[in-house]
Amino acid sequence: MSSSGSNLTPPPLQLEVPENAELVGLPAGADISVPPMDLRTAIESRATLRSYSSEPLSVDELAYLLWCTQGVRKVIPGKATLRNVPSAGARHPFETYVLVNRVTGLQSGLYRYLALEHKLMVVNLDASLADKIAANAFNQPQIKSSAATFIWSAILWRMKSRYGERSYRYIHLDAGHVCQNLYLAAESIGCGVCAIGAFDDDALHAVLGFDGDEQFVAYMASVGKKGTGK
Repeated sequence: MSSSGSNLTPPPLQLEVPENAELVGLPAGADISVPPMDLRTAIESRATLRSYSSEPLSVDELAYLLWCTQGVRKVIPGKATLRNVPSAGARHPFETYVLVNRVTGLQSGLYRYLALEHKLMVVNLDASLADKIAANAFNQPQIKSSAATFIWSAILWRMKSRYGERSYRYIHLDAGHVCQNLYLAAESIGCGVCAIGAFDDDALHAVLGFDGDEQFVAYMASVGKKGTGK
């Protein structure tokens, strides 16, 4: 297997935003206040949680989780972004989609995080979307009971333009970095996370409108306020 691609010109750093897109502003990362938590405490208290309370996330809390998992700290125009998670060659292949179930001030539905602008873009407000996504993840109930479920789709050419066939390995390593940041950040705001790797790729891609080749779901994770379940 080739260890590198041909160092071709990389694709845009973010998927195109339609001119008529409905955008939702988010508080800047530096303006979001969260309770302090020692890193060791976050690491040692982190545990997968599949059952959540009915308490919603605030927009600030959702913005904080997005900032911690894909927030852009620096843009190298036309080349790369430096973010709050590591990525092979600073390729950052993911587009973050959020299935919102209970976030104060946001209508339920699917949104895309525009990391360069630190905004949300409305994708689909179909009331049945949570049911469809859960059904194509083998009916895992935490997708519908969560306050929000993160869906990380990989844009293959961002990685492949530099690393060739080895890109698939790096994409999945990157997914682990992103999801672990979500677990740790969630601890500091009283939330739990359940990473989700089991889903019907073709069926889920059909619901989300991905081709499954150049854009595909690499990982998902449900998030919600801690309740009494596990």
